[in-house]
Amino acid sequence: MTGARSGRWYIAISAVIIVAVMILVEPIAQDPAYHLFADARRMLGVPNFWNVISNLPFLIVGLYGLIYVTRYPDVVFDAAMRWPWRVFFAGTALTAFGSGYFHLAPANETLLWDRLTMTIGFAGFLAIVIGEYLSVRAARMLLLPLLIIGVASVVYWHLTEAAGSGDLRPYAIVQFLPILLIPAILIMHRQVSDLTNAIWILIGFYVVAKLLEHFDAGVYTITGVMSGHALKHVVAALAPAVLIVALRRRREERRNPVNTDPR
Repeated sequence: MTGARSGRWYIAISAVIIVAVMILVEPIAQDPAYHLFADARRMLGVPNFWNVISNLPFLIVGLYGLIYVTRYPDVVFDAAMRWPWRVFFAGTALTAFGSGYFHLAPANETLLWDRLTMTIGFAGFLAIVIGEYLSVRAARMLLLPLLIIGVASVVYWHLTEAAGSGDLRPYAIVQFLPILLIPAILIMHRQVSDLTNAIWILIGFYVVAKLLEHFDAGVYTITGVMSGHALKHVVAALAPAVLIVALRRRREERRNPVNTDPR
């Protein structure tokens, strides 16, 4: 069995197990306390100013990445992989609007748009990893289903919340399944792609961002300037920025290959 085929089986089996476990768990409603952030200051007429404005890096990084992979398509080793990269950076840019809109008036109704935009980025990123390490064909075939599943999980949560029986389980799978699978893929196929180190750094930024989100009030107490949630946005935007740096390095290396001829 080839490495690519065994990797695909690992993903399929792991996904089935995780989905089965989640089905056995009771429905998870959205905690209303999630909408209560430590820093609710209004500045320049904007409520929750820092939680809103700190989304700007998503827009900058997302647009830059989208323009870069469009202008220099040679950084993508296969033409079929251009769409996953475009979807990833488009999702990153759109997150600035979805998250910014949510933080203007935190509530389940606005959180819908925050999560919809994020799932676009998640789908694109997972397709990138599959294409870089396992199979370009699988990445091409899975991109649209991943997008549909991601959007459907958010819509399902929103509809169940509106019906008074909120259920976050499908969305939890969409968000956290890739975080469980991708490290395993990197370990099993670490020599396949030159993006390995960058993706590990990306995962590190994601972990730090989640910690800042969790310790929102504590960070605000320490800094007195910005809350953990606002800093989370900045750190999370650094994650896709790392991939842009890796793509630039890839392009430079292809333009100026190192001469390994001992003569």
